[in-house]
Amino acid sequence: MPAASPLPALDQPKKDEVKCVASPADVARKAYFTYINEGSQPGRDVQHWLDAEAQLLAERNLTRAHEYQNQIQRN
Repeated sequence: MPAASPLPALDQPKKDEVKCVASPADVARKAYFTYINEGSQPGRDVQHWLDAEAQLLAERNLTRAHEYQNQIQRN
C-alpha cells in the first residue's frame, strides 16, 4: 500500500509569513458601520459581513507590505 502523500501546503504560512485573520469583533464592527452608513436597510447583512472582512484583510495586507518595505530600507 503506498504511503499517504502529505497534504498540500496551500494554507501553510511561509517561514517568515504570518497569516492574517480579521477578528469577528472587528468584522462585526465594520459591517455594522457600513449598515448604518447605507441607511440601515435590512437584508444585506451577509454582504456587509463579507465586504467588511475583505476590507480588513486588504488593509492588513497593505500594512504588512509597508512594514516589509520599511525593514528593507533599514537594512
